[in-house]
Amino acid sequence: MVLSMRLPMESGRRLKRIANRHGWTPSDASARLVEEGLRRSEFAFLDFRDSPAGRQAYMQGSTLAVWEVMFLLRSYKGNIAAVAKHLRWPDAKVRAAVNYAEAFPEEIDEATAENDSADFETLKRMLPQAATFASRKTERS
Repeated sequence: MVLSMRLPMESGRRLKRIANRHGWTPSDASARLVEEGLRRSEFAFLDFRDSPAGRQAYMQGSTLAVWEVMFLLRSYKGNIAAVAKHLRWPDAKVRAAVNYAEAFPEEIDEATAENDSADFETLKRMLPQAATFASRKTERS
């Protein structure tokens, strides 16, 4: 759908800065920001942030992307209450992540697959400070 809108001059400048930062056109930036705003209004506890992997859906008040909550949920065999207890969140916040993941499964699957395929060299490109270390078992007396 093509939709035209008028923005205050300062908003237009800010939009162009965001577009330039991400390598988007102002039109693409507008569409993405509107979509993110719609999703925020439709799903509780949701926010969008830039990350080394690009813009991602995050849970408000945390450093966890939605896909990371789903990754944790998978390790708890789908037990929402257990994940909520682990994160010290209300069950509703974990349920909100599940609701978002169910509505946008391709987005979550893509992020999870990218994480699963990452090796140390990939991680080091995103986090140059990353270093390998080995732990030694200490013998107990």
